[in-house]
Amino acid sequence: MSSHAAVRAAIGDNAPYDVMRVRQDFPILSRTVHDKPGRAGKPLVYLDSAASAQKPRQVIDAMKRFLEEDYANVHRGVHFLSQRSTDLYEATRDKAAAFLNAPSREHIVFTRNATEAFNLVAQSWGRANLKAGDAVLISGMEHHANIVPWQLLRDQIGIALKVVPVLDDGSLDMDAYADLLTDDVKLVAITHASNVLGTINPAKEIARLAHARGKTVLFDGSQAAVHGPVDVRAIDADFYIFTGHKLYGPTGIGVLYGRKEILDRMPPYQGGGDMISSVSFEETVYREAPYRFEAGTPPIIEGVGLGAAIDYVTALGMDAIHAHEQRLLAHAMDRLKDVDGLRVLGTAPAKAAIISFTVEGIHPHDIGTLLDRAGVAVRVGRHCAEPLMDRFGVGATARASFGLYNTEAEVETLVEAVKATKSFFG
Repeated sequence: MSSHAAVRAAIGDNAPYDVMRVRQDFPILSRTVHDKPGRAGKPLVYLDSAASAQKPRQVIDAMKRFLEEDYANVHRGVHFLSQRSTDLYEATRDKAAAFLNAPSREHIVFTRNATEAFNLVAQSWGRANLKAGDAVLISGMEHHANIVPWQLLRDQIGIALKVVPVLDDGSLDMDAYADLLTDDVKLVAITHASNVLGTINPAKEIARLAHARGKTVLFDGSQAAVHGPVDVRAIDADFYIFTGHKLYGPTGIGVLYGRKEILDRMPPYQGGGDMISSVSFEETVYREAPYRFEAGTPPIIEGVGLGAAIDYVTALGMDAIHAHEQRLLAHAMDRLKDVDGLRVLGTAPAKAAIISFTVEGIHPHDIGTLLDRAGVAVRVGRHCAEPLMDRFGVGATARASFGLYNTEAEVETLVEAVKATKSFFG
């Protein structure tokens, strides 16, 4: 029985979303945390899924079983284990394609993470298609992974980097976006959902406007793909990127979707084994996409884990996950209004279950430390989005990010811990 089928068998095809049953799949959520040795532990309230999500037993078991029963290198062996490993690894490419509603596995490139996928597009597509004077258009809410690779390319070949501003509520300024789609812009690279603000950008409209003016479009789906369904054909993406470890899978693997006709025209990003058809000292003939972008032994174990993670969320249903998280978000936003001096960054109408906040007079690192003593794990800092921090005039924020396993009771624990932190500082 596949891991997808096993999850479905456990929850039933038409079962309502039962978060308490879901939590039983995550071993780490049953543990307690201690603020001092010898003290009684507090239940772990994990609100840092935007940084990296916890893993269900189905993912852990799939990776363990693969190591114990099926492991071998892929793509190059004639023996049974190699063929079995190859089948399992390539099955994840099919699952990733179905997850994004891509036409086929040939559109799916595996990378080490989302960051490598951005660098791949910049150094392969960018160097082949851009020249000095061309521009890449990003937004003011981008993660550093969608800023730095373009700056590197700018320094290498002389392109320009243009930025769509962010409105006060955290929405993308779509009027400014339309005005910035000038002739020099060749690529639009914008996040589908902000890892700080939670803002879900209008991907379909972004792509429509860009394509009407002949631009190529890339979306960072690292946050969007975990909070709700994504259909790359419906939004008309040319490239779409997400990462495994935020989707309840392992670290060390990411996914780059690309239109096959675009991938076929892109040169290899790295060279080595497995991405070649033949090699002589005079020349190398490369494999077809997507394999020409996957030099060397791939992340086989991580690929199996990602496949199990996709099975898991697909069985729960991305629409159901989205609805559950939206209930948590609404409850948290409503309850946090009771905390005097608390400011939420990002109140756009379309918002993923991510809340970045400050509390007047308290440094975010102090907030994080005191919440940790209450068993509440949040992220503090600049969240790899320093320009966005500057836009809102803050040095850092605390960020509570919700996942498919969080509960309304945990929202209450967060709120009470924030209130206690405020009382601690008078």
